Amino acid sequence: MLKDLGRNNTILNNFLSEIRCETIQVDSMRFRRNLERLGEIFAYEISKTFTYKDVEVQTPLGISPMSVTAEEPVLGVILRAGLPMHQGMLNYFDKAENAFISAFRRYYNDGSFEIKIDYMSGPCLEDRIFILTDPILATGQSVALTIKDIVRHNGRPKHIHIVSAISSVEGIEYLKRQLSSYKYTLWTAAVDDELTAQAYIVPGLGDAGDLAYGPKSDD
Repeated sequence: MLKDLGRNNTILNNFLSEIRCETIQVDSMRFRRNLERLGEIFAYEISKTFTYKDVEVQTPLGISPMSVTAEEPVLGVILRAGLPMHQGMLNYFDKAENAFISAFRRYYNDGSFEIKIDYMSGPCLEDRIFILTDPILATGQSVALTIKDIVRHNGRPKHIHIVSAISSVEGIEYLKRQLSSYKYTLWTAAVDDELTAQAYIVPGLGDAGDLAYGPKSDD
């Protein structure tokens, strides 16, 4: 299931326009904060899909019946670019357990690449809600491989929410093929049509990790 929040005219599009804008995104602190804001908005929207329970809260003047979440999700993040949006999620789901995944592209001389995972740490996911954050869904390979690996080692969630600021049409279709046996929802703020030969989204925004934390060494 695809949830494209950018289709509606909301404040989300202000933050999205700034992370795309080349004259604003040079301010790495603002870039990170805008990604964090997107994470908070996605967290709020995802919370509408949760199960709730009734409780009674004692106030100084009486008892207030309230409806609160019946369980906490597990928040997962693909390092390093996903960290600001993950923090936005954690601002709202502040009791959540967390999973961390290091996935990277290994390039070959012919220009092709494959996705490798060299680190993964997280709690049991069996029959829980799992929210995985990666700000750019380009080919979709990193997200698909991450979900398959973490399910293999940590158990199968009852539902997976994938959160991405910008997604490509190709990446969305790839997830449909690769994750057909999983219950998942893809949440995004924009869907872009084109991928370059190097698998960067156009118009996209560039390299989210570099914009947030500085350029990587090529070594």
